[in-house]
Amino acid sequence: MLLSVGVLVAAGVAWTTYQDVDTGVRRSLAVRADDVKSTSGVNVLVMGLTTRRDLDGGAPPDEVLEALHAGDVDRGGYNANTLILLHVPSDGSAAVALSLPRDNYAPLLGIAGGPQHGKVKEAYGRAKEAEERRLASEDVRRDPAEIEWLGREAGRRAQVETVRSLLGVPVDHIAEVSLVGFYRLAEALGGVEVCLNAATFDEYSGADFPAGRQHLTAAQAMAFVRQRHGLPNSDLDRVRRQQAFISAVMHRIRSEGLNALGPLAEVAKQYVVLSADWDVLSMAQGTTGIRFHTLPLENDPAADAQPTIRAAVTAALTPPVGTSGAGTQPSPIPCVD
Repeated sequence: MLLSVGVLVAAGVAWTTYQDVDTGVRRSLAVRADDVKSTSGVNVLVMGLTTRRDLDGGAPPDEVLEALHAGDVDRGGYNANTLILLHVPSDGSAAVALSLPRDNYAPLLGIAGGPQHGKVKEAYGRAKEAEERRLASEDVRRDPAEIEWLGREAGRRAQVETVRSLLGVPVDHIAEVSLVGFYRLAEALGGVEVCLNAATFDEYSGADFPAGRQHLTAAQAMAFVRQRHGLPNSDLDRVRRQQAFISAVMHRIRSEGLNALGPLAEVAKQYVVLSADWDVLSMAQGTTGIRFHTLPLENDPAADAQPTIRAAVTAALTPPVGTSGAGTQPSPIPCVD
């Protein structure tokens, strides 16, 4: 969903494809009806999870694990390593994608037993674990898939509360995809074009790319968006790669038309979670593109990152002077480190 929400916003979807996804995708109640809502548009929290497991807790095939180049099935837990707040203005101007670096420290809300302190990415996994302990203490027989879903719903809720508090803005909807889900989405698209400023190699992610523009397979795309070792700015460069990937997919959809979206529908139904009662199509229609921003990183556990991050959010959501909210389009295939 890291890429598919951006694609929906950028291009809209054919009605038949949209209807297929809308009736088949799993829906979450993590955002509650009585939560404070945005008044200037729609805010979507896009979460990319580190888990290799599917929505029922099942493990992927060995060949997929090998393609991920990310270790065994339980490595990484349930951290929300990718967090993007996507703001879609009600006036039809460009959407704004705010990438929140995963290693910012913050009060982690929504976790049984009270707030905890940790990295913002950890709210999901800690809440899931706490909820599953609570469920285990009850004298109720539950299917493992139900326990997995209930635990993840607690994780989603905690991540929403934590990000909402840190950024100081409402969260109206969520979109979630796992590591395997991202791989399957990239696979369905047949890979994507990217551009690198310099050749790079990283044994941890499996990245091994020359400099310049190139077409990546799904497995290579995973390495591209996961690499942080060997990059000048580590995690911040990884965030920019995620943004570049979304830009490249959006460019492809504009170039090839909506036929390129067809394969995404079946994958979305298996691996993507969206908020209940969210009409994605109505949000996507009329949007003129996306402006990308990377929020500050404060990884000192003793520091209060909230004032700096909230100021950056306010600045990013304020339309540039003289544009009346019109967004500047990023380069279709931006070159990144």
